[in-house]
Amino acid sequence: MAHSYDGYYSEYHKTADIQQNLKYKRKYQKLKRIVKNTVFENAALCDQVAQMQRNLAIMKEERLFLLRKLYQQQGEVDTVTPMGKPQMNNSNSPSFNTDNVTPKKSVKKKSMVDLSEMKNKPKRYCKAARRVVQLIPLDVHGRPIFPIALGDLTVYSLGEVVSDKIAYHTEDLIFPVGYCSTRMYASLRNARAKSLYTCKILDGGPRPRFEIVSDNDLDQPLVGTTPDECHSRLLAAISPTLRSIAPKGADFFGLSHPTIQNLIQSSPGTRKLAIYKQQRFEVSKNQIMPGNVSPAGDEETDPGLGFAALHKTFALHGNYKIKEEPLDHDLLTLQELLV
Repeated sequence: MAHSYDGYYSEYHKTADIQQNLKYKRKYQKLKRIVKNTVFENAALCDQVAQMQRNLAIMKEERLFLLRKLYQQQGEVDTVTPMGKPQMNNSNSPSFNTDNVTPKKSVKKKSMVDLSEMKNKPKRYCKAARRVVQLIPLDVHGRPIFPIALGDLTVYSLGEVVSDKIAYHTEDLIFPVGYCSTRMYASLRNARAKSLYTCKILDGGPRPRFEIVSDNDLDQPLVGTTPDECHSRLLAAISPTLRSIAPKGADFFGLSHPTIQNLIQSSPGTRKLAIYKQQRFEVSKNQIMPGNVSPAGDEETDPGLGFAALHKTFALHGNYKIKEEPLDHDLLTLQELLV
């Protein structure tokens, strides 16, 4: 009798083990299917992410291309500011319904009035011929990459346009505060050697403050209220012979360069200037000039702007006098006289 019960229990345990093994086997197969589906889904998601990244790269390139085209055409196409919302007043305020929606007739009438005003508004463009703008490198946002190298001229900052002070612009030029550029020219100590001059425009209150600082005399800036005044002081400080050269301060600072002037004119606040007349520019068909390469300009022929032209005009003809440094004996004699 006991033997029969032992056989029964052994068969029961075997059946329970088999059922438990089948249960775990089904769980294993289910997990295996889940893992397999997860792998396929992950692969599909990776493909979608790669496709989206490719589309994003294409969209970035197209956006950069459109920004460059817009920058190239900004001197030729008149930008129209968006029409603002009509102000509410007691005399002629548009009627609104309960849903705060303006009737179609009033909106159409308002748009026609705005268009007529825009057509009758005079354009403040200079009548001079269009000036050629050189292509410069731009970042992904369409802004110029500094420094901007244009031959001997290098611009590091365009500054900010001051629209509430009339002395900070003329009909042809804008003097933004914070403008900074450098130019290679004859040294103050040795006119036969080159020196790097830093040109700055600072806030001088009612009038702008122009400075030209040599890398050899950082503590003695040449200051003036106009670019021409600074340039004339620089020429006189190098040699008395250069006083016969007509000063071109705007050219020396780089403010009148078509490329730089176009960038300054595109800065915020230029539309509010009272005297300045918008200049017309056209983009050069040449490729972007890399490095310090620049097309031939006034700096190669004007002795007041280019170092080579200065020596070609004066030094080669023997009419160039170099300002000599005072000797120690002369300095001692001067100090004795001052005492």
